[in-house]
Amino acid sequence: MRRFLLLYATQRGQAKAIAEEICEKAVAHGFSADLHCISESDKYDLKTETAPLVLVVSTTGNGDPPDTARKFVKEIQDKTLPADFFAHLRYGLLGLGDSEYTYFCNGGKIIDKRLRELGAQRFCDTGHADDCVGLELVVEPWIDGLWAALTKHFMSSRGKQEMNGALTMASNGSWRTDPMKPELLHIESQVELLRLDDSGRKNSEVLEQNAVNGGQSNALVADCESSLTRSIPPLSQASLHIPALPPEYLQVHLQEPLGQEESQVSVTSVDPIFQVPISEAVQLTTNDAIKTTLLVELDISKTDFSYQPGDAFNVICPNNDSEVQNLLQRLQLEDRREHRVLLQIKADTKKKGASLPQHVPEGCSLQFILTWCLEIRAVPKKAFLRALVDYTSNGAEKRRLQELCSRQGAADYNRFVRDARASLLDLLLAFPSCQPPLGLLLEHVPKLQPRPYSCASSSLFHPGKLRFIFNVVEFLSNTATVVLRKGVCTGWLATLVESLLQPHTCASHANGGRALAPEISISPRTTNCFHLPNDPSVPIVMVGPGTGIAPFIGFLQHREKLQEQHPDGHFGAMWLFFGCRYKDRDYLFREELRRFHKLGILTHLKVSFSRDASAGEEEAPAKYVQDNIRLHSKQVARVLLQENGCIYVCGDAKNMAKDVNDTLVEIISKEAGVEKLEAMKTLATLKEEKRYLQDIWS
Repeated sequence: MRRFLLLYATQRGQAKAIAEEICEKAVAHGFSADLHCISESDKYDLKTETAPLVLVVSTTGNGDPPDTARKFVKEIQDKTLPADFFAHLRYGLLGLGDSEYTYFCNGGKIIDKRLRELGAQRFCDTGHADDCVGLELVVEPWIDGLWAALTKHFMSSRGKQEMNGALTMASNGSWRTDPMKPELLHIESQVELLRLDDSGRKNSEVLEQNAVNGGQSNALVADCESSLTRSIPPLSQASLHIPALPPEYLQVHLQEPLGQEESQVSVTSVDPIFQVPISEAVQLTTNDAIKTTLLVELDISKTDFSYQPGDAFNVICPNNDSEVQNLLQRLQLEDRREHRVLLQIKADTKKKGASLPQHVPEGCSLQFILTWCLEIRAVPKKAFLRALVDYTSNGAEKRRLQELCSRQGAADYNRFVRDARASLLDLLLAFPSCQPPLGLLLEHVPKLQPRPYSCASSSLFHPGKLRFIFNVVEFLSNTATVVLRKGVCTGWLATLVESLLQPHTCASHANGGRALAPEISISPRTTNCFHLPNDPSVPIVMVGPGTGIAPFIGFLQHREKLQEQHPDGHFGAMWLFFGCRYKDRDYLFREELRRFHKLGILTHLKVSFSRDASAGEEEAPAKYVQDNIRLHSKQVARVLLQENGCIYVCGDAKNMAKDVNDTLVEIISKEAGVEKLEAMKTLATLKEEKRYLQDIWS
């Protein structure tokens, strides 16, 4: 068989799942894929690789390659490598991203750009899949086109025709190759992203339009709306193109309980885990605020856990207990919840390279695994839906699951599964004749990820303590029934601290032992450069609306202690752009910020109120942080362009981070008197120099 090397760089398993799908399909097309994680550098060698290379690369929220690709990227970024280092290499790359983030698909773009700089040539066009509109809009046509491109590559006598004769793999415009110049690969602003948004949405709209105009009268359609469990013509009458059945590979044995203790420490983690007590909890918002924001303080004095301001850490959290019980009940495994789960690979499996899931600890109870190890809230992928089809006995339910995983049902999948945040439990309740075995769930339900939080304190200011803040997330899951859910971690934490919670009006004092302090498990996040400059004389601009203020409280506390220790030292200016909805409801750390400002530690405090226009602290009230930045464009530009300062942005990625990014482009263009393109390049340079730093989330 014709061999190719298939590497994936994954953060949360998405790129791995797609790479495994490519690997499975390769055999049917006459190819053999050599599949590895990009971090497994001992298993492949690109310097001597003669077969074509296929890469599937995801992107973190900050626009970086995933953690698994850090070593690979560092090695290929070596400036001493010659320009023909990879001249022998022919490759195709599929980038995964989300256009709601500023640096869309940047992980893939960084690798793509560097491979070309080192002489590698594409044998097929690069794909950029957008999770904002549905990855499959790009992924499916890209994979379909991959086989033709590989065939052409192997037919080429010397493999030199690939670049000139590269196949155009998508005729329907649902994906693109980037015409942007290499220097723009670092930064893609909101305006450019609209193109992909539009193309993706058009595809969804076409399918939805077809579903409405399939030869049925509008009156009939109105009487019969589509839903998670029901389709309407033309989809309900269409011939379906459904994905291949993923081969099963796990054999599960449930063993009688042995009565041993289980703890969170059984959760698998590459980082050390620390169990620490909660010493304090304060509600920072009023009861009539739109979101409830809590501050939690952890006592780390009896551990080796250390941090510096700007660091983040992981909280290891469980799934909601009632959801776990409901899932056990639906699976008819309630009476075996305490049984030990023993796994082995099926002897007759057709899955290539099958291995036991590393996130399922050996010999733990079923209850423990569903509570601490599996992301049971995860939206099931199409491959999982396809696998569920074969365990569904009712004909109508089977057909609907086939539709939802089919190419023709993409719009319905997006609308009723992905966008509705349907979980496995939601699907099983909606399709009662579906009776999947436990092994299938363990194959398809991903690892329950720890949740990252920014440190909101300085260990100089609060020795032996670690503080963090969060909004208690609430959302409607609109599947078969409308359910109000809380975030997996924030809902759990809010319940955990109820007994020690102080109202927002209370001063921040020790808890005084009113209640037995609950413990949580945390682990450090080591890959972070969101830190204060080593030189304290460097001026900094901090942008952090809402809970994005967290790391900057740590920065300010740290700076206060440094100034106490070095009263004659030279300290650079500190600007803070903070924003919230209402001055009297959700102005987080108001008294602390005013104190820092009064002491001169915080040189400039600029606050905007999006729902309290009259409460703005400027002559021309600013609604959002980017409006306030614009009002002070000369000063911000001077800090960044003349004083060699740094800018830090923390908070919401979907809107705020992109709007701030675009505002920075705008003010650099205006104040430096350069074109927008040049301003974007300047901002990209600041990011490369670690002077434009982001800690953002969705």
